[in-house]
Amino acid sequence: MRTVRRVLVAVLLVALGYGVAIAQGIVVRPALVVGQDAVSSDATRDVTVTVEDIGGRVLHVHASGTPRLTVVFCPGGYVRPQAYEWLGRALAVNGFETFIPEMPLDLAVLGKDRADAVIATLPADRKVVLAGHSLGGVMAADYASRHADRVGGLLLMAAYPADGVRVSASWPALSLAAEHDGLASFAEVDAGMSALPEGSVLYTVSGAVHSFFGRYGPQAGDGVPTVSRSDAEAQILDAVRTYLSKLG
Repeated sequence: MRTVRRVLVAVLLVALGYGVAIAQGIVVRPALVVGQDAVSSDATRDVTVTVEDIGGRVLHVHASGTPRLTVVFCPGGYVRPQAYEWLGRALAVNGFETFIPEMPLDLAVLGKDRADAVIATLPADRKVVLAGHSLGGVMAADYASRHADRVGGLLLMAAYPADGVRVSASWPALSLAAEHDGLASFAEVDAGMSALPEGSVLYTVSGAVHSFFGRYGPQAGDGVPTVSRSDAEAQILDAVRTYLSKLG
């Protein structure tokens, strides 16, 4: 009997320790690091990246001069803002500035109005495009559906509006789908187009997977890519630059 009790206690302690480790990994998030694997070319190396306090910590990526427009980017679930710094740097070369807010516990659903503080600091005539990857894209669509008058565009990456959410606006959105995405299938992203403004465009990133939109490594449940990350990023940038250039 004592042996059984000892075994049960040992199992309980192991389970408790495992649970604490899992919880700590969720609650205690990694540091916000600037310049972590984000430089893609000599041009992007010269871009300015700072961590600012705008209703919470925000990664601000910009070049010199007045921006053509501003992108407010919502990170994917449990993904740190710096994973999308590469995109902000590349866009800055073309005159687009990007703000990437840090979300509570890295979950955009807990900070769905984080864009408010950023937009409040911008000139009244500045065009703002809401953007997001995965869960961040879902919340970007949610924000745009409630504040279409505050934004001038919507960019979704491997994401689609949640059930019951419809974005009605005078501007079109751009939705990017990864061909081999194992987490947000093409069928799901395509179905979400019916909830976006008239004239919105769906672009498929050939050979790409869900995790290729951000630099945070492989993701459980994702598909298998048939192109390199650099190839996928080049496709993403081409589509995004074209879309933003038409807006501003």
